[in-house]
Amino acid sequence: MIPELRGQFNAAFHESAYSELLILLDQRCGGPIQFPVAETPIFVPRDLLDEMAEQGSTLALHLIADAPYLAAARKAIPHGYSVVNETPHPHFLTADFALVRTASGELAPRLVEIQAFPSVFAYQAQLCSAYREVFGLPESLGVFLGGLNESTYWNLLRRTILGNHKPEEVVLTEIDPLHQKTFSDFHLTSKHLGIPVVDIAAIESVGNKLHYRDAVGCLRPIHRIYNRAIADELIARHIRLPFNLAHPWEVEWAGHPNWYFLISKFSIPWLARTGRFPLVPPAVFLNDFLAGPGHDFLAAAGVPLPTGDSASRVYKELLLKPLYSFAGKGIEFEPSHARLQAIPPEERESYLLQQRMRFEPTIETPFGWTQAEIRILYMWPDGGELTPALSLVRLGRGKMMGVDHNKNRRWVGGSAAFYI
Repeated sequence: MIPELRGQFNAAFHESAYSELLILLDQRCGGPIQFPVAETPIFVPRDLLDEMAEQGSTLALHLIADAPYLAAARKAIPHGYSVVNETPHPHFLTADFALVRTASGELAPRLVEIQAFPSVFAYQAQLCSAYREVFGLPESLGVFLGGLNESTYWNLLRRTILGNHKPEEVVLTEIDPLHQKTFSDFHLTSKHLGIPVVDIAAIESVGNKLHYRDAVGCLRPIHRIYNRAIADELIARHIRLPFNLAHPWEVEWAGHPNWYFLISKFSIPWLARTGRFPLVPPAVFLNDFLAGPGHDFLAAAGVPLPTGDSASRVYKELLLKPLYSFAGKGIEFEPSHARLQAIPPEERESYLLQQRMRFEPTIETPFGWTQAEIRILYMWPDGGELTPALSLVRLGRGKMMGVDHNKNRRWVGGSAAFYI
């Protein structure tokens, strides 16, 4: 998106440098990265990232202040997964944006989704550092947002995760963390903050407190949990935890589990129907669409919808998305009317239909023009403010932007944004 920098990078690129990048990441991240790393960062104008960061904050603050929305979202929390001691705001937030070409020809961001859940904060900072070091990118190119620099970024992450506790009193929890694709982030978080990484299924309860086993097997109390365990994975894998999530344990949460449901894809139809946020694509819940009002809303919003015999209808301009899934799981392009009707009525409120966005290819590579999805990472510490901190980029040339959907391709995968 900055042609001069793109041209300079492409002209100077050597495969040996990319190999060096992967070796450096492996050395610093505790082992091989378990997902594709793009050969290139992207170069963007600062005002574009600032616009996305501001819009994501505006959407999140609107949702948190919308009592009817929160009440409706709270009903969607599965039985047994509503956790007490809910924090007044999420500690972490991500907002994903597509870059599309408007009718007037301008390049503009559009919301893909918003999620109150931690991302790879530690790994992404390391990736930015590695790109800069290996490819000799100048210090004048920025990566941190919200007025942060590398030092204040790590300080804010430490403050958000630890709160007022010592590192040994805080744990990072995940399902079988040693075998997760995001292990590199867990390793770096533990290394920088000094907190242990614990399998959530190995936590032990004693009285009204939760505990973990340290490196020598001693039982230690947990005062605060940096939660990385995704509820839908717990449900899908039929994992029974050794403690009841709904019990009022004497523990704090950095990333309270309820916020995973309260700010999620569930919010997009609510945001869309306000008419106040042009960057939010038209979207409705599946049950509302099949009942009629949702169909009428999308049509009024200008989404092209087929007419005629319902049995043969294919909605080429719509995406079908399950509300609670991660990394693009379950998304269907161009669903047929028969497919929509095949979803049991009692499950339809757990799906949304959203207007499909055409990502504009903006990154010139040796393998063709490539699309970028840009995620803004936010932190919100106790007693602090919602702060955009860093961006994360996914490059792709397929229908889907996630790294799992661009396998066996070059110059795609996880990347980073440098700005001027």
